[in-house]
Amino acid sequence: MPYFEEPDQIEEGLIRIKMIELMYDLAYTDKTFLTQILQLRNQPVQDLSFVLDVNYTNRLSVNDLARLSGRSLSTFKREFQQIYNTSPAQWIREKRLHKAKELLEKTEMNVTDVCFTTGFESIAHFSRTFKSYFGIAPSSVK
Repeated sequence: MPYFEEPDQIEEGLIRIKMIELMYDLAYTDKTFLTQILQLRNQPVQDLSFVLDVNYTNRLSVNDLARLSGRSLSTFKREFQQIYNTSPAQWIREKRLHKAKELLEKTEMNVTDVCFTTGFESIAHFSRTFKSYFGIAPSSVK
């Protein structure tokens, strides 16, 4: 009810999270929903860095990111490799891990909230990946 009765009191970040949650729920209900939404219009070519920075915590496939950037999958992968000198999946994983570490160090968020906020789908996978990358468990960060 606060979203409707007191919309000025709701933080923009919370609204963004709720919108992402809504889109996820809709996409989960109908597996083709996200693809259909993305195909409603041809996306103009967007700056690759901008598209990635805005979407790296979202659960989008590389194909979805290519579409959002206005590129074919092969063009997206080729340009990505030229700019970042790594694969999209590796770059996204590292970006999420660094964001997760930042959130754990600078906020009071717990490991579960950080895990899902940064786009990981499972706490076990997040913890294993975090420990493998940084050498410490996420629960040890503070």
